[in-house]
Amino acid sequence: MFSFGQTAWAKDNVDEKDYKSYPHMFFGLHGGGQITFTDYKASKLITPSYGVSLGGYFNSIVGTRLHVSGYQTKGGFSSLNETYDYKYVTSDIDMILNLTNLFSRTDDHMFNVLLFGGVGLNYAWDNDDLLALNNSGKVAGVQAWDKNLLSHNARVGMQLDAKLSKHFGLNLEVMANSLSDKFNSKISSRNDWQLTASLGLVFKFAYKDKKGQSAPSVAEEVWETRKDTVWYDDITYKDVPVQEKLESQIYYQISMAEPKPQAKINEIVEFIKNHKNCKILVTSYADKGTGNPSINMKYSEERTKNVVDALVKAGVDKNIITAESKGDTVQPFAENDKNRVTLTVVTGDGTKKEKVVSKKFRIEEKRYRVQ
Repeated sequence: MFSFGQTAWAKDNVDEKDYKSYPHMFFGLHGGGQITFTDYKASKLITPSYGVSLGGYFNSIVGTRLHVSGYQTKGGFSSLNETYDYKYVTSDIDMILNLTNLFSRTDDHMFNVLLFGGVGLNYAWDNDDLLALNNSGKVAGVQAWDKNLLSHNARVGMQLDAKLSKHFGLNLEVMANSLSDKFNSKISSRNDWQLTASLGLVFKFAYKDKKGQSAPSVAEEVWETRKDTVWYDDITYKDVPVQEKLESQIYYQISMAEPKPQAKINEIVEFIKNHKNCKILVTSYADKGTGNPSINMKYSEERTKNVVDALVKAGVDKNIITAESKGDTVQPFAENDKNRVTLTVVTGDGTKKEKVVSKKFRIEEKRYRVQ
């Protein structure tokens, strides 16, 4: 889960940076506690410790720093249940190994685990407490040094560094220091060990700007405006004369001559209103299955007359009507009863819409890239 969080954080920030994460320099302030191990209860020997550091990274994995820390430490005698204080300061040159970057494909992480190893010098002074115990006779002959002591220091430790921003970080550091056997004023034929733990605030600087890297040149875009001729189809419609015809049938019951329904008459009248030069042919018939030729001729004549009268009454000019009566001499339909009929044929000059397509053009301005 920690690794996933590191990767996601790095991915989200990689495009936002305008600088390289490494190399860079740093300055840090540290504060915490320390303990120098001896034959006394450890919890009674913890004292404050403060430090300052200045260093830098050669690359994303290896770096170095100068680290100075110290203040006060304690020793003690279990047999007397007494402790004594003295001052010290330690300066070291540390090598830094960034374990997170060593095992990662990227070098920008929210958290980094660092391994330290270094050597330096330790200076101790103000050993008056132990001198007083010696003078009292309680621990005569124990004191290994009096006014001051200069000794070696070798150490190893680890640090967890959290990135707060481009320039600031917060870290937790634990170090184990190996010092001269005389450091705690007791001779034991082995080096004395000191453990320190501290929190630190670090300021990072001297990054290299990504913008300083050679980047591929981007050619300036050049645009021009041109005028293009665009051809298109212009579609219109015109009225074209056309000869049209309306045919209708009016059927009758036996011995009937009245034209029904009226809708047939209305249809003819409407056609004439919408056409010019109309001609109407009205022809009536009678069926052979009933009556005789004389009677049937009479019926057909009445039927023709009634249709003509109805048309004239509806406003049709009688001069455009041609009337005929066939009696039963002609049977237009094979079915007997359908021959009791008046057939009307109306012709006239009308118009229809005809599509006209013509080629036209317009001038359009267009911008295009030339470079």
